Amino acid sequence: MNIKTARAAFVLTGLAVTGAAMAAWHQPGPAILSAVHGEGLCHLPRAQQSQAAVKPDSDLLLLVYGLAQGTRAQ
Repeated sequence: MNIKTARAAFVLTGLAVTGAAMAAWHQPGPAILSAVHGEGLCHLPRAQQSQAAVKPDSDLLLLVYGLAQGTRAQ
């Protein structure tokens, strides 16, 4: 088997593997979700529906400022 034949066999094998991978690939497309029982929203479990609002940390601005200072070129 000369080099041209081996190269052609390698390319054909690569194309076959790529074609098989493309055929096996499944990516769901956009779909319309229907509401069950006339409710159009996704609901939380009944035990978790009433929770208090989470307040942001007061040191968040300080953290962001410190991270920005750390990335500054020296």
